[in-house]
Amino acid sequence: MKLLEIKNLHVEVDEKKILKGLNLSIEKGEIHAIMGPNGSGKSTLSYALMGHPNYKITDGEILFNGENIIELEPEERASRGMFLAFQYPHQISGVTLFNFLRSSMNSIEKTKTGIDPSKDKTKSAKSVIQFSKKLSAKMNELGIDESFQKRYVNEGFSGGEKKRAEILQMSMLEPILSILDETDSGLDIDALKIVCDGINKLISPQRSFLVITHYQRLLNYIKPDFVHVLWNGQIIKSGNSSLALELEEKGYDWVKEKFSETIF
Repeated sequence: MKLLEIKNLHVEVDEKKILKGLNLSIEKGEIHAIMGPNGSGKSTLSYALMGHPNYKITDGEILFNGENIIELEPEERASRGMFLAFQYPHQISGVTLFNFLRSSMNSIEKTKTGIDPSKDKTKSAKSVIQFSKKLSAKMNELGIDESFQKRYVNEGFSGGEKKRAEILQMSMLEPILSILDETDSGLDIDALKIVCDGINKLISPQRSFLVITHYQRLLNYIKPDFVHVLWNGQIIKSGNSSLALELEEKGYDWVKEKFSETIF
């Protein structure tokens, strides 16, 4: 069984058609990269996969571990093991990273079991200690200073710090499918290397990644098994990592010209 199978996906935003029959399959342990020019539908795909209410699915299926998840809420998708790292992570004033991550984990646990761990007095103190130990271990593994725990989520964070906080969240939640929406956006080369190093530490045979990017440079540090070109709401070409290098060298025009007659 495929981990993720997208069949004939059509998505509208404000009554404008963005995705127009997209198909994609991802097996466990695979890394897939989606590349394409601006406005091709890359971010729409990521939001539709996670159930953003502004992205209306008008046709098609999204099968995750064999289950059609189109009707599921975002938190239900997260509880099944999906995660989205945003292109532009939001700032949450007044909420520390520690409390945000613990609440996220408790929310997923509640969705899975129907029981809120934070409300169980017999387990609450123990769970806080266990969570704190896990968080410290993950921060050390990713090279993140523990002082981040006390900072408000993304408040005053640099671009690199915001993306590292996203990777920390991914590491704590341990999803089986991570969707990275232009994680390289706004990062200088040093910050990009640090963020990619954190992502590479999470790669395993049980985890899959969908890496969405506009530029090939991200793929210098995260090696994809497959590269797909998205244009005008459809995947028009797929290949291995060499396709990304070809796109970097030639741009997207040659692909668009070659496949323009097959796109409606």
